[in-house]
Amino acid sequence: MDERFCDLGDVTLCYETFGDADNPAVLLIMGLGTQMIAWHEDFCGQLADRGFHVIRFDNRDVGHSTSLDHAKPPTRGEIIRRRPKAPAYDLSDMAADAVGLLHHLEIDAAHVVGASMGGMIAQILASEHPGRVLSLVSIMSNTGSMWNGQPALRLYPFLLRPPPREREQYLDAMVLLFNAIGSSGFERDEQELRELAGLMHDRGINHHGTERQLAAILSSGDRKDALKRIKAPTLVIHGRSDRLVRHSGGRATAKAVPGARLELIEGMGHDLPRQVWDRIIDGIMENAARAEHTMPAAPAAR
Repeated sequence: MDERFCDLGDVTLCYETFGDADNPAVLLIMGLGTQMIAWHEDFCGQLADRGFHVIRFDNRDVGHSTSLDHAKPPTRGEIIRRRPKAPAYDLSDMAADAVGLLHHLEIDAAHVVGASMGGMIAQILASEHPGRVLSLVSIMSNTGSMWNGQPALRLYPFLLRPPPREREQYLDAMVLLFNAIGSSGFERDEQELRELAGLMHDRGINHHGTERQLAAILSSGDRKDALKRIKAPTLVIHGRSDRLVRHSGGRATAKAVPGARLELIEGMGHDLPRQVWDRIIDGIMENAARAEHTMPAAPAAR
């Protein structure tokens, strides 16, 4: 990995880029408590081969970006009641982090792709900073409403349980988690999952940071009115087998954003299996083509 750092004042972001910096930029935003490496380097490489300058980064409170250890995480009761009393930040602050990273990289605007919480951040980025977003792809996300895109009740223990500290136990826990929330329609490479989980463990697990990110989601509320203001060409992708953010969340997102397109993928759960990468990358390409003057160059020869 070629990790670099962007100082935004109170927060420093860790990021990595792929491809030619002269190509149109794609900013990848990852989800709750999940490090940038969940955007697999092979996925990033394939996007770069399609003619994009790809940027992935650790959100605040995860990975090698700033951990806000001075801020008290929400209590379990506050999370269950969906009412954090004093959130350290909200999703708008996290979207502002992304804007700061683009500014640091001297990128005026980018094609923005977000997964899960990253989709929520991407939505806010498109609504609050429209000049920075050429196109938007929201993957396995929702509108923030309590009435759509909510997890199955049996998944709550996975969400509230602190991860094991010991490395092998952490890897086992990640396998169990993705057995519960991952894609049921595609074969999972358990060894690859364990390797990714091991790298995340080695980079540092921040359970309180995940709790603060969850408080940011809950405190940001319903985004439907903000979604109606989005002007960027928008594609919403969701798995029909997603048990963590049910696909009603994707349907509601596509309905709220003017002109948005919805793509539901059979067998896909709350993950990004290799078997759907081509479909997602094709979607990113086609959606980018809907934005004026932002077509990537011809794919590089392999």
